[in-house]
Amino acid sequence: RIAREVLNCSTRVLREVIDIENKSIYNTILVAPPGRGKTTMLRDIIRRLSNGIDEINFKGKTCGVVDERGEIAAMTKGIIFNDVGIRTDVLDNVPKSIGIRMAVRSMAPKVIIADEIGNKDDVNIINYAICSGVKCIFTAHGSNMEDLLKNNEINKIINLQLFSKIIFLDEKQKDEILPELTEQEILESQNIEKTQHFTKPPA
Repeated sequence: RIAREVLNCSTRVLREVIDIENKSIYNTILVAPPGRGKTTMLRDIIRRLSNGIDEINFKGKTCGVVDERGEIAAMTKGIIFNDVGIRTDVLDNVPKSIGIRMAVRSMAPKVIIADEIGNKDDVNIINYAICSGVKCIFTAHGSNMEDLLKNNEINKIINLQLFSKIIFLDEKQKDEILPELTEQEILESQNIEKTQHFTKPPA
Protein backbone atom coordinates (compact mmCIF):
# COMPACT_ATOMS: atom_id res chain seq x y z
CA ARG A 1 0.00 0.00 0.00
CA ILE A 2 1.20 3.51 -0.86
CA ALA A 3 0.28 6.29 1.57
CA ARG A 4 -1.62 8.99 -0.33
CA GLU A 5 -2.26 12.53 0.83
CA VAL A 6 -5.54 14.38 0.23
CA LEU A 7 -5.05 17.79 1.82
CA ASN A 8 -8.07 19.38 3.51
CA CYS A 9 -10.24 16.27 3.18
CA SER A 10 -10.90 16.33 6.94
CA THR A 11 -12.98 19.53 7.18
CA ARG A 12 -16.31 17.79 7.71
CA VAL A 13 -14.90 15.42 10.34
CA LEU A 14 -13.00 18.18 12.16
CA ARG A 15 -16.32 19.85 12.85
CA GLU A 16 -17.03 16.92 15.14
CA VAL A 17 -13.52 16.30 16.47
CA ILE A 18 -12.71 19.83 17.66
CA ASP A 19 -14.08 20.96 21.02
CA ILE A 20 -14.31 24.60 20.02
CA GLU A 21 -15.51 25.93 23.38
CA ASN A 22 -12.51 24.51 25.23
CA LYS A 23 -10.03 24.87 22.34
CA SER A 24 -9.35 21.16 22.60
CA ILE A 25 -10.46 17.97 20.88
CA TYR A 26 -12.74 15.07 21.72
CA ASN A 27 -11.41 11.56 22.20
CA THR A 28 -12.50 10.07 18.90
CA ILE A 29 -12.66 6.84 16.90
CA LEU A 30 -12.99 7.04 13.10
CA VAL A 31 -14.74 3.97 11.71
CA ALA A 32 -15.02 2.64 8.15
CA PRO A 33 -14.46 -0.58 6.18
CA PRO A 34 -11.05 -1.21 4.55
CA GLY A 35 -10.32 1.12 1.65
CA ARG A 36 -12.79 3.81 2.72
CA GLY A 37 -10.09 6.40 3.49
CA LYS A 38 -9.66 6.19 7.28
CA THR A 39 -5.89 6.62 7.19
CA THR A 40 -6.05 9.41 4.61
CA MET A 41 -8.57 11.23 6.76
CA LEU A 42 -6.53 10.62 9.91
CA ARG A 43 -3.37 11.98 8.31
CA ASP A 44 -5.08 15.24 7.34
CA ILE A 45 -6.61 15.59 10.81
CA ILE A 46 -3.13 15.24 12.33
CA ARG A 47 -1.69 17.86 9.97
CA ARG A 48 -4.37 20.41 10.76
CA LEU A 49 -4.44 19.86 14.51
CA SER A 50 -0.64 20.06 14.59
CA ASN A 51 -0.36 23.21 12.47
CA GLY A 52 -3.33 24.94 14.06
CA ILE A 53 -6.36 26.37 12.26
CA ASP A 54 -6.18 30.17 12.09
CA GLU A 55 -9.73 30.74 10.88
CA ILE A 56 -11.17 29.37 14.13
CA ASN A 57 -8.32 30.58 16.35
CA PHE A 58 -7.34 26.98 17.13
CA LYS A 59 -3.71 26.82 18.22
CA GLY A 60 -1.63 23.87 17.06
CA LYS A 61 -1.31 20.88 19.37
CA THR A 62 1.75 18.72 19.97
CA CYS A 63 0.82 15.40 18.35
CA GLY A 64 2.38 11.99 18.89
CA VAL A 65 1.77 9.55 16.06
CA VAL A 66 2.33 5.84 16.63
CA ASP A 67 2.69 4.69 13.02
CA GLU A 68 2.82 0.92 13.43
CA ARG A 69 2.94 0.08 9.70
CA GLY A 70 4.32 3.33 8.32
CA GLU A 71 1.12 4.19 6.46
CA ILE A 72 0.46 7.55 8.11
CA ALA A 73 3.73 9.47 7.89
CA ALA A 74 5.53 7.28 5.32
CA MET A 75 8.76 7.63 7.27
CA THR A 76 11.95 6.23 5.74
CA LYS A 77 15.33 6.34 7.51
CA GLY A 78 13.98 8.93 9.93
CA ILE A 79 12.62 11.22 7.22
CA ILE A 80 8.85 11.89 7.13
CA PHE A 81 7.56 12.04 3.55
CA ASN A 82 3.91 12.89 4.26
CA ASP A 83 2.84 16.20 5.77
CA VAL A 84 1.71 15.47 9.33
CA GLY A 85 2.20 18.98 10.67
CA ILE A 86 4.90 21.04 12.30
CA ARG A 87 4.26 19.93 15.90
CA THR A 88 4.13 16.18 15.25
CA ASP A 89 6.50 13.50 16.50
CA VAL A 90 6.33 10.07 14.84
CA LEU A 91 7.18 6.66 16.27
CA ASP A 92 7.51 4.37 13.27
CA ASN A 93 7.37 0.57 13.06
CA VAL A 94 6.55 0.04 16.72
CA PRO A 95 3.48 -1.73 18.20
CA LYS A 96 0.82 0.59 19.59
CA SER A 97 1.05 -1.04 23.02
CA ILE A 98 4.70 0.04 23.26
CA GLY A 99 4.62 3.24 21.20
CA ILE A 100 1.73 4.89 23.03
CA ARG A 101 3.42 4.33 26.39
CA MET A 102 6.70 5.70 25.02
CA ALA A 103 4.93 8.76 23.63
CA VAL A 104 3.16 9.56 26.90
CA ARG A 105 6.35 9.17 28.94
CA SER A 106 8.85 10.95 26.72
CA MET A 107 7.14 13.14 24.09
CA ALA A 108 4.68 15.22 26.17
CA PRO A 109 1.96 15.02 23.49
CA LYS A 110 -1.38 16.79 23.78
CA VAL A 111 -2.84 14.33 21.28
CA ILE A 112 -1.92 10.72 20.47
CA ILE A 113 -2.95 9.25 17.14
CA ALA A 114 -2.76 5.69 15.85
CA ASP A 115 -4.36 3.61 13.11
CA GLU A 116 -6.60 0.54 13.40
CA ILE A 117 -7.20 -0.34 17.03
CA GLY A 118 -8.89 -3.60 18.02
CA ASN A 119 -6.17 -5.94 19.27
CA LYS A 120 -6.10 -7.49 22.73
CA ASP A 121 -3.36 -5.13 23.96
CA ASP A 122 -5.21 -1.97 22.96
CA VAL A 123 -7.69 -1.65 25.84
CA ASN A 124 -5.13 -1.17 28.60
CA ILE A 125 -2.82 1.13 26.68
CA ILE A 126 -5.65 3.38 25.47
CA ASN A 127 -7.02 3.57 28.99
CA TYR A 128 -3.50 4.46 30.20
CA ALA A 129 -3.12 7.27 27.65
CA ILE A 130 -6.51 8.86 28.24
CA CYS A 131 -6.19 8.58 32.02
CA SER A 132 -2.82 10.33 31.67
CA GLY A 133 -4.66 13.39 30.37
CA VAL A 134 -3.80 12.92 26.70
CA LYS A 135 -6.46 13.25 24.01
CA CYS A 136 -6.63 10.35 21.54
CA ILE A 137 -7.79 9.80 17.98
CA PHE A 138 -7.82 6.30 16.51
CA THR A 139 -9.33 4.42 13.59
CA ALA A 140 -11.12 1.08 13.54
CA HIS A 141 -12.62 -1.24 10.94
CA GLY A 142 -16.40 -1.48 10.68
CA SER A 143 -19.49 -0.20 8.90
CA ASN A 144 -21.71 0.48 11.91
CA MET A 145 -21.93 0.22 15.69
CA GLU A 146 -22.94 -3.43 15.47
CA ASP A 147 -19.66 -4.24 13.71
CA LEU A 148 -17.66 -2.42 16.38
CA LEU A 149 -19.38 -4.19 19.25
CA LYS A 150 -18.60 -7.58 17.70
CA ASN A 151 -14.92 -6.87 18.30
CA ASN A 152 -14.46 -7.81 21.96
CA GLU A 153 -11.60 -5.38 22.56
CA ILE A 154 -13.35 -2.38 21.00
CA ASN A 155 -16.52 -3.37 22.85
CA LYS A 156 -14.55 -3.09 26.11
CA ILE A 157 -13.15 0.30 25.08
CA ILE A 158 -16.62 1.64 24.27
CA ASN A 159 -18.05 0.32 27.54
CA LEU A 160 -15.32 2.13 29.46
CA GLN A 161 -16.82 5.34 27.99
CA LEU A 162 -13.38 6.74 27.19
CA PHE A 163 -14.45 8.22 23.84
CA SER A 164 -16.79 11.14 23.28
CA LYS A 165 -17.17 10.62 19.53
CA ILE A 166 -17.40 7.63 17.23
CA ILE A 167 -17.50 8.86 13.63
CA PHE A 168 -18.58 6.63 10.76
CA LEU A 169 -17.06 7.71 7.46
CA ASP A 170 -19.20 7.88 4.37
CA GLU A 171 -17.79 6.80 0.99
CA LYS A 172 -18.38 10.36 -0.29
CA GLN A 173 -16.05 11.79 2.35
CA LYS A 174 -12.99 9.86 1.15
CA ASP A 175 -11.62 12.59 -1.13
CA GLU A 176 -14.04 15.39 -0.28
CA ILE A 177 -12.54 18.85 0.05
CA LEU A 178 -14.78 21.44 1.70
CA PRO A 179 -14.44 25.18 2.45
CA GLU A 180 -12.57 26.29 5.54
CA LEU A 181 -13.99 25.86 9.04
CA THR A 182 -15.84 28.51 10.99
CA GLU A 183 -16.59 28.51 14.70
CA GLN A 184 -20.32 28.89 14.01
CA GLU A 185 -20.37 25.84 11.75
CA ILE A 186 -18.65 23.74 14.41
CA LEU A 187 -21.02 24.86 17.15
CA GLU A 188 -24.08 24.23 14.95
CA SER A 189 -22.75 20.82 13.95
CA GLN A 190 -22.16 19.78 17.55
CA ASN A 191 -25.64 20.84 18.62
CA ILE A 192 -26.99 17.95 16.52
CA GLU A 193 -27.03 14.84 18.73
CA LYS A 194 -27.03 12.35 15.89
CA THR A 195 -26.87 12.49 12.10
CA GLN A 196 -26.60 9.91 9.39
CA HIS A 197 -22.83 9.71 9.59
CA PHE A 198 -21.92 10.81 13.11
CA THR A 199 -22.86 9.21 16.39
CA LYS A 200 -21.82 9.03 20.02
CA PRO A 201 -21.16 5.81 21.91
CA PRO A 202 -24.04 4.52 24.05
CA ALA A 203 -24.11 5.67 27.66
